[in-house]
Amino acid sequence: MLRVGDLNRSIEFYEKVFGMELLRTRDNPDNKYTIAMLGYGPEDKSTVLELTYNYGVTEYDKGNAYAQIAIGTDDVYKTAEAIKLSTGKLTREPGPLPGINTKITACLDPDGWKTVFVDNIDFLKELE
Repeated sequence: MLRVGDLNRSIEFYEKVFGMELLRTRDNPDNKYTIAMLGYGPEDKSTVLELTYNYGVTEYDKGNAYAQIAIGTDDVYKTAEAIKLSTGKLTREPGPLPGINTKITACLDPDGWKTVFVDNIDFLKELE
């Protein structure tokens, strides 16, 4: 779950840049928050990303916490190009990691949360 300052902006980012699908939203006015669930398949059969917007909160201090998401991709180079054409900020150019040769690229979303895209085939080789 990631807390976001503008739910609509974040939904649009994850749909357009990451290719995710908005699965559902739920507004909870009594507790002053709205959530959106996004993913690459049905919620009951795949991993989902939950975005939470707390009414009136537009920024979050990450303090000394660290969070990142890792997502598999078939082509880190094409993924990096899609990020460059969007509102995302590329933080690592695509290419292999020294020592293990797994190709990755990384970016920040509009709220500054980091996502690392990992080459699917390279990652499976790491597990062998």
